[in-house]
Amino acid sequence: MPGGNEPRSYYVGVDVGTGSVRAALVDQRGTLLAFADQPINQWEPQFNHHEQSSEDIWAACCVVSKNLRETCWDKAGHFFDLPDFLSWKATGVTARSLCSLVCKWTYSAEKGWDDSFWKMVGLEDLVTDNYSKIGNQVLPPGASLGSGLTPEAAKDLGLPPGIAVAASLIDAHAGGLGVIGADVKGHGLACEGQPVTSRLAVICGTSSCHMGISKNPIFVPGVWGPYFSAMVPGFWLNEGGQSVTGKLIDHMVQGHAAFPELQAKATARGQSVYAYLNSHLDLIKKAQPVGFLTVDLHVWPDFHGNRSLADLTLKGMVTGLKLSQDLDDLAILYLATVQAIAFGTRLIIEAMESAGHSISTLFLCGGLSKNPLFVQMHADITGLPVVLSQEVESVLVGAAVLGACASGDFASVQEAMAKMSKVGKVVFPRHEDKRYYDKKYQVFLKLVEHQKEYAAIMKGD
Repeated sequence: MPGGNEPRSYYVGVDVGTGSVRAALVDQRGTLLAFADQPINQWEPQFNHHEQSSEDIWAACCVVSKNLRETCWDKAGHFFDLPDFLSWKATGVTARSLCSLVCKWTYSAEKGWDDSFWKMVGLEDLVTDNYSKIGNQVLPPGASLGSGLTPEAAKDLGLPPGIAVAASLIDAHAGGLGVIGADVKGHGLACEGQPVTSRLAVICGTSSCHMGISKNPIFVPGVWGPYFSAMVPGFWLNEGGQSVTGKLIDHMVQGHAAFPELQAKATARGQSVYAYLNSHLDLIKKAQPVGFLTVDLHVWPDFHGNRSLADLTLKGMVTGLKLSQDLDDLAILYLATVQAIAFGTRLIIEAMESAGHSISTLFLCGGLSKNPLFVQMHADITGLPVVLSQEVESVLVGAAVLGACASGDFASVQEAMAKMSKVGKVVFPRHEDKRYYDKKYQVFLKLVEHQKEYAAIMKGD
C-alpha cells in the first residue's frame, strides 16, 4: 500500500444494500484506497413479494472482501502508457518506448529503473520479476517491434500481417520530429548553417509544447527534462510548455458578449470566427501595424496555471478593460490573448537560452500554426523567423518517420527526418516593431510580478 515503509493499519467497511454488497478499504486518514461491489440476487415468488437469501448475501460479502485484497492492481499484467498499449495491441510485444518511460515515468535512459524510488512510494511489488509489469525491454523511438503486425491486428486494421511497427512517440514529440529536421536550404535562415540544436519546435494546439534538443544535458528551471533520446536519438530533449493556448483563445472569444454577432457574420461570409477576426483587425488597425492595437490592453495567459514557471497557483490577468463590448473590443481582446501566448513562448526561450541553449529559428506545427496572426505574433514577439511545414499534419508525418525507420528504408531517424520533413512557408519578424513588443514584454513580466505581490499581501497577517 502507498505511504512509505512505516507500518499502517487499514480497515474494511461493508455496506449490504437492497441490490448489492459494497466494500471499501480505508486507511487511518479516512482515505478510500480500494472499492468493490457485488450484486445480490432477488426473487419475486408472487406479485409484490420479494425474497433474498442470507447465504447469497454472505457469499457476496466474501466476494467483495476478496476483491479488495485482489484489486485493478494485483490482477493487472502490465501497466502501459497509451502509445505503448497501442504498440502492444498491434504486435503483441510488451516492449516500451524510451520516450514514454523517460518523459512520463521515472526511467533513466542511462541507468534504467531506480529500485529505491518504488520502495520509497510503497510500490516495491513493481520491482519484482525485473519490472515486467512496467517494462523491462525498452526501445528507442523508430525501432522495429517484434515481427510487425500480428494477423489479428492486421485483420482489424485492414492491413497485411507482418508490416513493420515502430516503437512509438508521445504525440507532441512526434510533431517535433515531423518538423525539426526539415532541409531549410534556400530560405535565408540562420539555422541553415547551424546544428539542429539551434531549432525549437513549438507544437501548438489546445496547449503548447516547446521542444529543444542539445548534444549535452541542459537543466532549465521550470522546463521538463533533459531526457536522453526521447525525441531525436542521440540528443537530449528539453520540453517547455503552456497549459492552455488554443483553449484559452476559445475561452476569451466565446465568452465575450459580441461572440454571437461574430459567429453570425463569420457564418454569413463562410469563414471561421478566427479568419473573420483577423480580417476585422486589418480593418480597424488603419495605418498602424495590427499589433499596436493592444497598446493599452495586456493579458497574462495563465488561466490554468503555469507549466514552465512551475507554478500551478498562477491565474490569468487582463488589464485595460473598458465598458464597450462590441466586435472591435472582442477583436482586440483576441489579439491581446494571442500576443500573451507569444510572450509566454518568449519567456520560455529566454529561460532555455539562459541555461545554455542557443535558438535561432522556430518550427511551428499544430492547429494554431494554421492561424497567420498567431504565427506572425510569434515571429514579431520572439524576434525569430518561424518555419511552417509543407504538411500541416506534422504529428502524423513524425509518426510516419518512425514507421519508415522501422521498415528499414532509412538508416536513422535523422535521415528520415531530413527526407520526409519539408518547409512550406517561412514567416520573418517585423524588426521595425521590436521596440513596441519589448515594452509590452516588460508589462507582461510586471503582470506576474504584481500577481505574486498580491498573493503575498493576501497571505500576510
